[in-house]
Amino acid sequence: MRTRSQSRNSNRQQQQVNPTFVEPFNLVEPIENQPIPVVTMDDTRTMAQLLEAPTVVYEDVIVVPEITADNFKLKHGLLTLVQNKQFFGHDKEDPHAHIRYFNKITSTMKFPNVPSTSVKLMLFPFSLEGAARIWLEKEPPRSILTWDDLVSKFINKFFPPSKTTNLRNEITRFQQRFDETFYEAWDRFNDLLRACPHHGFSELHQLDTFYNALNSNDQDSLNSAAGGNFLDKMPRDCLRIIESKSKVRNSRNKPVVAKVSSSSSTPGISPDVAELKDMVKALLLDKKNQNQAPTPVKAVEESCVTCGGAHSYRNCPATDGNVYRDNIQEFVSQAAAANFNQGNTGYRAPIANQI
Repeated sequence: MRTRSQSRNSNRQQQQVNPTFVEPFNLVEPIENQPIPVVTMDDTRTMAQLLEAPTVVYEDVIVVPEITADNFKLKHGLLTLVQNKQFFGHDKEDPHAHIRYFNKITSTMKFPNVPSTSVKLMLFPFSLEGAARIWLEKEPPRSILTWDDLVSKFINKFFPPSKTTNLRNEITRFQQRFDETFYEAWDRFNDLLRACPHHGFSELHQLDTFYNALNSNDQDSLNSAAGGNFLDKMPRDCLRIIESKSKVRNSRNKPVVAKVSSSSSTPGISPDVAELKDMVKALLLDKKNQNQAPTPVKAVEESCVTCGGAHSYRNCPATDGNVYRDNIQEFVSQAAAANFNQGNTGYRAPIANQI
């Protein structure tokens, strides 16, 4: 039978036998689902090294299949073509149009023993910029394995269901504008269909919507081309008639108001040509009036009151010295004598004194 003192002594002996034994301790509480690094006595790293961020392996979002072709390398010109028209993810951008353009660019380059889908997966990140590039970088690593996966995620991100609803409503409520030709209306209607390839409308519904959206003149024109009621034809025949009529781009079935010129025109000339001639004549006449020089104003010539010469009386040679004063005195004396003889004795001649 062991005593209490003997058991204490045995525990002390065991601790002395294992001097390197250290009880584990935690400086911080463990975080859920995160491994805690275990620091042992044999670890010689410093505190700064232990606190450094761990180096992880960064994996790409897109998984490109392994290419076994020899000497395969993407040319710089192909990268430039892809980057010339990048997709930024704006609201007014069409992701379907971007995919069509990207497919057209990548189809121009063929590499032996290299699938075209692999080339597309490698090039597509270079066609994105701005918000679109940020979206791709936030996707989980190795989450896109095929080209179809990439197209599906790209379209669903930048073509949400709300945009589909708005475009479907625009197609349903389509109407020909007042100043729009038949060709322009048909082209705008096809643009709406291309902007929403998954609209879900059948060919019959598309033809019926477009026909009812036209004005009465264009509807009558389609009925005449169909030899009766346009809607009585087969859908393929209706489409052929519309395509044939849309080739005439300058046809404009709208009322035209003829302008009557006030000036006389040459018989046999159309009103538009006659009006153009009148406008040219008016412009030429206006230009002639502007270029005509103004009539010069003749300068006033001086005339001497003494001798009638072409000079001022102050410069008259007949009035040099006191000759001019003597002439005035003589004139005043004669006038005074004439008044005296007529009985006007109160006449005074202050002019001579003033002069």
